[in-house]
Amino acid sequence: MTAGALVEQALRRDRLLVVFCLLLAIVLAWGYLLSGAGMMQDMGDMLMPMSSGPWTPAHAALVLAMWAVMMAAMMLPSAAPMILLYATIARRRSEQGQPANASGAFAFGYLAVWAAFSLAATALQFGLERAALLSPMMQSTSTVLAGSVLITAGIYQWTPLKHACLRRCRSPLDFILTHWRPGTVGALRMGLAHGAFCVGCCWLLMLLLFVGGVMNLAWIAGIALFVLIEKLSPAGHWIGRGAGGLLIAWGVATLLAAL
Repeated sequence: MTAGALVEQALRRDRLLVVFCLLLAIVLAWGYLLSGAGMMQDMGDMLMPMSSGPWTPAHAALVLAMWAVMMAAMMLPSAAPMILLYATIARRRSEQGQPANASGAFAFGYLAVWAAFSLAATALQFGLERAALLSPMMQSTSTVLAGSVLITAGIYQWTPLKHACLRRCRSPLDFILTHWRPGTVGALRMGLAHGAFCVGCCWLLMLLLFVGGVMNLAWIAGIALFVLIEKLSPAGHWIGRGAGGLLIAWGVATLLAAL
């Protein structure tokens, strides 16, 4: 067998392994959410919404885990092209003496940034619950708060920061060429950088969960689908702007209804 054939065989094997691991992680994360394991807790003889319990350290850890798994379920599908492309390029570069077993480190770095966001979301949820602004389904009980979040998220869709981050999320090859770092540590740094761009792109969209309900699986799936379309569709840039206009209109209507 020629050297080129051996390289292609190794590439196919690596791609299959990365695809399998990604699919497994996505299926497990969505299975966790669909089972209610991350949203309900045992309160004696019945299951109660996660927000019904006192904020003990154990409860806070469960809420943090819920947010982290939910972010993985929502964001990994749209990050899959980047991770797969990184795995392919890393493998090709390994033939020149560079390590290729860094795809896991890249994905870990990416998810670590979203785990940090999950920590901030947990703190925000704690504050909103203390202020009695969340229902047991973790949905805003204040129309003023809901309208303000909708308008802010809509405006952000039109900002230069949003589109700078979105551009990097929509161009995996450009990101890898401009941010390439060799080795496992380099892969981790690249994953952290890509995760930071994704959080910069989508953090306000994630806060819409407090509007539609953090426990509303249809709302979760809808936001995840929008993120996927915005990042992967050729017209994603304009779809994002159109959605921003709709969010602003929705927010204004919500505030007017409150008046």
